[in-house]
Amino acid sequence: MIDPLERWRKYGEKPDFAGLLSFGGAPYTEDPADLAGADVAIVGAPTDDLVSDRPGTRFGPRAIRAAGCPPGPHLEAKVDAFEQLRIVDYGDAPVLPADPARSHEAIEATVSEVVEAGAVPIILGGDHGIAEPDIRACAKEHGPVGLVHFDTHTDTGKEVFGVEVSHGTPMYRLVEQGHVDGARYAQIGLRGYWPGEEELGWQRDKGVTAIFMHDVRDLGIRAVVERAIEVAGEGPTFLSVDVDVLDPVYAPGTGTPEPGGMTSADLLWACRELAARLELVGAEVVEVIPTAVGSADISALVADRTVREILTGIAMRRR
Repeated sequence: MIDPLERWRKYGEKPDFAGLLSFGGAPYTEDPADLAGADVAIVGAPTDDLVSDRPGTRFGPRAIRAAGCPPGPHLEAKVDAFEQLRIVDYGDAPVLPADPARSHEAIEATVSEVVEAGAVPIILGGDHGIAEPDIRACAKEHGPVGLVHFDTHTDTGKEVFGVEVSHGTPMYRLVEQGHVDGARYAQIGLRGYWPGEEELGWQRDKGVTAIFMHDVRDLGIRAVVERAIEVAGEGPTFLSVDVDVLDPVYAPGTGTPEPGGMTSADLLWACRELAARLELVGAEVVEVIPTAVGSADISALVADRTVREILTGIAMRRR
């Protein structure tokens, strides 16, 4: 276990641009034995071999870790997740470029080590195809999970460009494989021009709840979150956040941007509220394509804060 803050301990905080890069300055380890007693473990999944449009999300985990944030309690929630939870950065899964199958095996094995240790994995993507190994690892331990999924797209295609394993197909595959309970699955923020009736009809047959962006606009984020909590219900639940759910003004660096999306304020509040009120057994933030370094990158910055809101919600629930 390495403490990235050790040399700066007497100053109270470490500058973001110095020292070992770990999420929020959390202790860093790649040893499964160090997961004992951890509440949450951050895992990077730097792979983008399954994208159908713009690549670059392989650089997302590093950029999210580099996004700066001062230490201390959340000014609204009055909770310091890094004080109340034992958080470790478990490094990146050993992905292999141009070999998505073996990369997914590596991601699932790494996330499984976190789950088996009793910690909540929060995975930094990477393209949304990583949802499949991420959620499989959690479902192996907890059984079929509920799912709250923020996204422009449903990702429930049977195939994309004739390919069955893609960043547009993981949710279809997870429901069909029995890892996600369709009746406990809520999608939030859907908009644009895909998918079509075939995918939406399949979703209705499986009991999936689709909450479109016009619903978010017309009902308001609080009503939408209440609906998602009602759908997920009691029991283990996974939270999946694709940053393209945001309007591109808030997250320009992403693979398939779609205008007319959510605000970052709504997304951040929603993630904290869901983490505080649901039995989260895992979460992921995906589809960040960095366009700059550290805090200068808008998409990585909002992804970092999304993770921090999830951590704050977990701390609130446990407190």
